[in-house]
Amino acid sequence: MWNEMSNPAVLMRIGQRIKETRIRQHITQEELATASGVSPLTVANIEKGKSVSLLLFISVLRSLGLLENLEQLVPEIRVSPIELKKLQGKKRYRVRHLKQDNHE
Repeated sequence: MWNEMSNPAVLMRIGQRIKETRIRQHITQEELATASGVSPLTVANIEKGKSVSLLLFISVLRSLGLLENLEQLVPEIRVSPIELKKLQGKKRYRVRHLKQDNHE
């Protein structure tokens, strides 16, 4: 479902869900803004599906008790030390050219 949506449509859907959560918790935009440390305009912009900074968005999620849901969005993937070493590849070193003496 989400993959078929345009980026603006995804923002709109997320904004709608934030608004629904806020209303379900009986919180006004002003109260959410105060609790989040953002302006009421920022809360309104999120709910309208407008672009806001990720830090402000996280503040609003935290105030609504939704921050833990990010675990589903970006789950932790454990990589073994051996796999990590393979993924990093060989370490590259800078080659330093030595100046030659012109005293012949």
